[in-house]
Amino acid sequence: MSASGTPSTAPVIAEMTFLGTGTSMGVPTLGCRCDVCLSKDAHNNRMRSSVVLRFADRVVLIDTGQDFRTQALRFGVDHVDAVLYTHGHADHVLGFDDLRPLTFGKAARLPLYADDPTADTLERIFSYTFQERDRYPTSARVDLHRLSSEPGTAIDLFGVPFQRVPVVHGRNIIAGYRFGAAAYLTDMSDIPDESFALLQNLDIVVLDALRREPHPSHSHLDKSIALAARIGAKQTYFTHISHDLDHAATEATLPAGVHMAYDGLRLQFLIAGSSSVSAAVPA
Repeated sequence: MSASGTPSTAPVIAEMTFLGTGTSMGVPTLGCRCDVCLSKDAHNNRMRSSVVLRFADRVVLIDTGQDFRTQALRFGVDHVDAVLYTHGHADHVLGFDDLRPLTFGKAARLPLYADDPTADTLERIFSYTFQERDRYPTSARVDLHRLSSEPGTAIDLFGVPFQRVPVVHGRNIIAGYRFGAAAYLTDMSDIPDESFALLQNLDIVVLDALRREPHPSHSHLDKSIALAARIGAKQTYFTHISHDLDHAATEATLPAGVHMAYDGLRLQFLIAGSSSVSAAVPA
């Protein structure tokens, strides 16, 4: 599947913005009065996990959680050219309906990409958008493309290959994505052996790091540090972080090249071409 164009040989630098870095409940968590939830450090205020990629005047979104409208307003997402979904859990899809105004008045429908289980979830929850008869008249104007679950499946988005990287999320296999010199692997409890081959020579990798204690469907801090070492990216950033981890205190304990991400963090990296560039941009 191709959204537009052919791969470019000229270096193309992209910017990744973390729209949210929190767990499914967000931080602060409702009803909680722990030190992190009461913290005045803005780095501890975490909306649901999502990123937006900007390159060559294009905008690609990964996931639309419950906070998407607030995230889009806060971080200036005023148009979207494509959306990739990692899986169908609430904190990754329930902001789908907020795509509606971003599709109004457009000549082409907004392309969405998801594996079969996620596509089924989107079609079930938002049936009024996808049904052919009696369709809600102001539904989002979208085209849903189903991705193969095979490791390394790639789609071309505006001249850039986006490669599906399978990861383990509890009992499920869901989608991570590699794009150029970066990869985004949220909501993973482990990485299958065959996926490590898709994660070589990265400048940036983003990994789930929920909390200190092990969890059945998310990677915990020590495990994520070990996975980062095995992947060997130049820089690793942790996301999907619960209120168990204070930003500053945890950041101070991490190995060189490993960091806590935070809402609004911007990273620059090579998404197409042959040179190697990556850098953090102050929020």
